[in-house]
Amino acid sequence: MVKAAVLYAPNEPMPIKDLEQLQPRNGEVRVNIGAAGICASDHHVMKGETNFPMPIVLGHEGAGVIDEIGEGVSGIEAGDRCILSFVPSCGHCRSCRTGLQNVCDTNRLTGTRQYDGTFRIFDDEGVEVHQFAKLGVFAESIVCPQEAVYPIPDDVPMDVAALIGCSVTTGVGGVINQPNAKAGMTVAVFGVGGVGLNVLQGARLMNASKVIAVDILDNKLEFAYRFGATDVINSRAENAVDKIIEMTDGGVDMAFDAFGHSMTTRGAYDATRKGGTCVVIGLAPEGSDAEIPMVDIVRNQKTVVGSYYGSASPHETFKKLIEFYQSGKLEIGGLALRSYSLDQINEAYDDLERGADGRGVIVFEGVN
Repeated sequence: MVKAAVLYAPNEPMPIKDLEQLQPRNGEVRVNIGAAGICASDHHVMKGETNFPMPIVLGHEGAGVIDEIGEGVSGIEAGDRCILSFVPSCGHCRSCRTGLQNVCDTNRLTGTRQYDGTFRIFDDEGVEVHQFAKLGVFAESIVCPQEAVYPIPDDVPMDVAALIGCSVTTGVGGVINQPNAKAGMTVAVFGVGGVGLNVLQGARLMNASKVIAVDILDNKLEFAYRFGATDVINSRAENAVDKIIEMTDGGVDMAFDAFGHSMTTRGAYDATRKGGTCVVIGLAPEGSDAEIPMVDIVRNQKTVVGSYYGSASPHETFKKLIEFYQSGKLEIGGLALRSYSLDQINEAYDDLERGADGRGVIVFEGVN
């Protein structure tokens, strides 16, 4: 049996349940979870803004220690410490073959089931329980594909590794893996939550000359200076687009929507200079649309791109980020400001909803 937080219906608290967990099958591993990040993507599911089958164990930002390996697993073994990728790329589909492992077709088609289309956890009534992103790290242990596992050195703490599993890769990777990103560029970041703070760090890694953080909460803006913001704008107090255009003599080279909303996407687009790039990183609620002026995008030769999970192979980005962390170029531990037990998961999401600084992390005792 394994303890896990289970979501049975939107807008209801997640109870902690004892679930039956099957052994790992061919190509699968069991991982004891050490840390799991509190991310807004799970919150969208909790609020009914993103449709997923239920019951489901949420949590996709995690790290742990391999406990058991199934048949056919190679290159990793029990006892390895690891980051978990919420896109365990199959390596064989068209997306993987063309270098887009972060949007693997097979992973998306099989969704919350394992690659053979079946389940590994069940509740006390025998009901099949889905695993968010094939992970579901709001649990003491998980069974997942070996492709989700990336081994890490002993000097990378569990909370740091967990955050690399989503917010750091999504934010930093969304900058450094963009082909239009250049040293000395000017940058604006709309939304400085967990992902936005890491977009700031990505801009700092690229030696951006000006990095403007935009948010509606002063506490978040003050916190943003620590992660690379050179200037901040409270968009409730002043028009962020007008201010950015004034500060940069026409707009930034690259603007990032790290929140995911029609208003922030349009704001990021409008704050981009002629020939500049607007990157949409934050996931908006399903059904959202942003109006982009068609004449402007042509006449001013702007580029609008989406960035999912760092815009490249998650494992390759993990490798870069670990090296940046070990060399002191990335501050990750300082993002994890709040720690919780699994029993406090609903409290953790209340803190996220009220706009608390940094990232919250569920910590599982005894897994290091």
